[in-house]
Amino acid sequence: MISEIKKHLEIVAKFNSSNEKEIESFRINYIGRKGVLTNFFNEFKNVPKSSKKEYGSLLNNLKKDVINKINSLKLKKQSSLSDSKIGDYSRPGFPIKSGSRHPISIIKSRIIDIFSQIGFSLSYGPEIEDDWHNFSALNIPKFHPARDMQDTFFIQTNPDYLLRTHTSSVQIRYMEKNKPPIRTISPGRVFRNEVISSRSHCIFHQIEGLYIDKNVSFIDLKETLSYFTKSLFGNSKIRLRPSYFPFTEPSAEVDIYWGLKTETDHRITKGTGWLEIMGCGMVDPNVLENCKIDPEKYSGYAFGLGIERIAMLLYQIDDIRLFYENDIRFLNQFKSTL
Repeated sequence: MISEIKKHLEIVAKFNSSNEKEIESFRINYIGRKGVLTNFFNEFKNVPKSSKKEYGSLLNNLKKDVINKINSLKLKKQSSLSDSKIGDYSRPGFPIKSGSRHPISIIKSRIIDIFSQIGFSLSYGPEIEDDWHNFSALNIPKFHPARDMQDTFFIQTNPDYLLRTHTSSVQIRYMEKNKPPIRTISPGRVFRNEVISSRSHCIFHQIEGLYIDKNVSFIDLKETLSYFTKSLFGNSKIRLRPSYFPFTEPSAEVDIYWGLKTETDHRITKGTGWLEIMGCGMVDPNVLENCKIDPEKYSGYAFGLGIERIAMLLYQIDDIRLFYENDIRFLNQFKSTL
């Protein structure tokens, strides 16, 4: 039996292979449940007392050599695979496709940049709001008809809380904590229970602006909006149409002249050449009083626009749902900013 072990010690020492199947076969042959080592260990009880020490020593050496041989061959195999993957360092690497920014993010960043250049800071607030900040402080008390203009998501367990319907609530919070002069824009998500169609959705993105100081007039509002539209759309004319918002007085809708050069222009402007892009107005004195700002001393203007609407115009997208479907074919088209 001792001679058999010595024979296997020589076989193990000479064995060499880079073939994965051959290495695995060698492993099973020696340390498998019915392998060579198992048989030798089972025979130990039959070895004469005088030979047990030598037999045991040789058997332990065989086991150690088998394990070392298997580990070294596997390590050599892995190293070989790694080298083959690395290959020639002088060869050009595989191109890595760059990601795309979401069109909503692109337009939001562009709008923020435009207003930042004329001194507007950024302000943020919670998406779950209370009734005061979302409605009452904005001159929309309970049972006011203006509440019917928005189909609101109320929190079922506490009807005094809701998913905000506009980022005007952020402006209220900002005025409560800061004294004039105030010049801020509030970007964020808003929620309204809309019928799903190609031009509506339950989640929107808005940017609303607020400027409060002494002697602020409507002409200041118009000049700010003119600067904004020219920066974003180019040298386009604007017009302001009388409108109604509970928190501004007077209020207006802002249109830009889009033109009538193409069939698409005729379709999206309904043949007028004009497109509505945002709402605006002078902050109602009641809103200032609700925020502990003296309306006799201060005045201001506010404006708000939907980012999706602006993105649809600039990118000529006719279905708002495309923004939310995460279709990589759609998103890959937006590789650069405007």
